[in-house]
Amino acid sequence: MPDSESAAAPPVGECRATPSRLETRVGRVRLKNPVIAAAAEHLIEPAGIRAAIAAGAGAVVVKSTNESQAAKEQLGKAEYVALDSHWNPVPWGADAPPEVTLATRSGLYPGDFETWLAQAVAMDAEARAQDCLLVASLILSGLDRALEMARQVEAAGLRALEFNIGTPYASQAVKGAVSTELDPKRVGELVRAMRGATALPLWVKLTGQSERVPELAEAAFEAGADAVTMAGRLLGMVPDLETHQPVLGTSLGIGGFWNLPLTCHWLALTRARLGPEAHLIGINGARDGHDVARMILAGASAVGIASPVMLRGSGLLREALAQLEEYLAGKDLTVEALRGRAADSRRGFADMPPLQENWRRYITEETTP
Repeated sequence: MPDSESAAAPPVGECRATPSRLETRVGRVRLKNPVIAAAAEHLIEPAGIRAAIAAGAGAVVVKSTNESQAAKEQLGKAEYVALDSHWNPVPWGADAPPEVTLATRSGLYPGDFETWLAQAVAMDAEARAQDCLLVASLILSGLDRALEMARQVEAAGLRALEFNIGTPYASQAVKGAVSTELDPKRVGELVRAMRGATALPLWVKLTGQSERVPELAEAAFEAGADAVTMAGRLLGMVPDLETHQPVLGTSLGIGGFWNLPLTCHWLALTRARLGPEAHLIGINGARDGHDVARMILAGASAVGIASPVMLRGSGLLREALAQLEEYLAGKDLTVEALRGRAADSRRGFADMPPLQENWRRYITEETTP
C-alpha cells in the first residue's frame, strides 16, 4: 500500500499547533472535523454548498459529473421517496421519522463540465475561508474523458478529487452512463490510471454491492488512492400493496439508518486487512453525531452524510458536529484516539466463549389456546 502521507502532491492544509478534539486526517488531507457533506442533489447549486460549508462540515463533496448525456438526463427523471417501517411513504422533510428508508432514482449534475468546474472553483474559494475542504467528484463513464476531467480539476486549483466507481445504478441506467466496479483487478487498473493523471489527493468511492469490499479497497490503495469511501448504496425494490407495482416504478438506490451496521462491518474488515494506516471514509447509515462516532470506532477517519441532509436540511450537519463533540468531550477522547477501537477489538465467532443454552432465553414461550 502506498504511504499516502508522503505521496507526490503537497499536503492540503496543515495541522494547527493545538489541534481540536474533532480534527482528523484523511491521507494527506487535514480536516477540521470528520463530518463530510457527501455528494447529493442538495449540493448541485451554490446555495446548498454554501449551507453545508456554513453548517461547519469538514469537507463538502459537490454533486458528481461526467461526460455522459444520459447520466445528466437521468436527473430529469429522478424520483425520491421516504418510507416508514411499514414501507409506506411519508412526507419528505425534517419531520419524517428517524427510522426511514430513503429510496431514489438519481442522476448527475445537469450542466456541462465547464459550468460545473467554474462553480466548484468559486465554491472552493468560499470553503477555504471557512477551513472547509471542497472535493470535486467524478463518476466514471469513459476512462479517457474521466482522466482529462481530472487534469482540468487539478489545473483549476481544486484541492481533492473523489473518483466514484461504485454507484448503485450502473446495471439499471443507460449502458456506460455510470459505473459499478466489482472486480479488484479492474478497480486497480482504473485507480492506477487516475493516479497517473493527477497528483491531487484521491478518494475512491466503492460499491457496497459486493462481498469483496475489502479486496476492492486493497486494490484501490495499491494503485495509489489516498483514501477509500465505503460503501455505495444498494439496489432494492419495494412492491406497493395497492397498485401491485414497484414503488416509483423500478429498482432504486436504497439507504437508511439500517445500513450503518453494514458500513461498520466493511470498515472493520478493511481495517483488519489493511491496517490502521489505511484511511477510510464511512458512508451510508449515519444520521447524527453518535452514528459518526460509531463509524469512527469501526475504523473511519471521516464520515459522509448525504441523503439525511437532503431530507432534513444542512442543520443536521451542525447538530451532528455538536453531538459528536459532546460525546468526545464526555469520553475525553479525540477523533484519532477513537478511530478503530471497536474494529480492533472485534473477534470471530470461533473466539467467543461458550454459553449454557443461552439461545433458550430468546425464544418466545408458546401456549396452546
